[in-house]
Amino acid sequence: MDGSQVRHNGPGRTRASILGAARTVFAEKGYSGANVNEIVTLARTTKPMIYYHFGSKELLFAAVLEDVYAGMREYEQSLEVAGTPAADAMRRLVEVTFDYHAAHPDWIRLISIANIHRAKHIDGSPTLASRNAAVLEIVQRLLLRGAAEGVFRDGIDPLHLHLLIASFCFYRVSNRHTWKIIFKRDLADAADAIRQRDMAVDAVLRYLRPDNPPAN
Repeated sequence: MDGSQVRHNGPGRTRASILGAARTVFAEKGYSGANVNEIVTLARTTKPMIYYHFGSKELLFAAVLEDVYAGMREYEQSLEVAGTPAADAMRRLVEVTFDYHAAHPDWIRLISIANIHRAKHIDGSPTLASRNAAVLEIVQRLLLRGAAEGVFRDGIDPLHLHLLIASFCFYRVSNRHTWKIIFKRDLADAADAIRQRDMAVDAVLRYLRPDNPPAN
């Protein structure tokens, strides 16, 4: 692709194309294994354009991580639960989290890769912490509403509840290949996935019930 075609596409479209290509390559090959030339080819752009928009491979990976986190947070915030009873709204939040993880295995791989590198690529990001705080605000509002309705107990840390929900949804995707080899069960099987989704919802709602002992 020559420079005139890159300019014709516009900077916004070029940047989005690079991000999409980088997401694919990083998810498939990891940060260390990814090659900028592969991203150039897949994005149908030029190497100078990548460095113009992102500065370096490291900063491009950081931008990909910010972008995938933003996608998850936007998905959560799209929930219409304002007038919904707290238990139903919490059920929907767990279901949405489960479905998003199941539908985006590349998201799981990218977060795993970031953790392998001790999250150094996003350390100090000016937007990531504030953007991800939104999910805790959603959880906190639901906890307060549920306590007021008498269906959730008091004293639940929203971060711990988010950990409970996300860990199950994440692990069943991140470890599905080893589980298939070890236990001869495909966690992605449609019937199994339905049962896992229901189990996640049930586990969260039972944990929140007011007749449970106080959280430590």
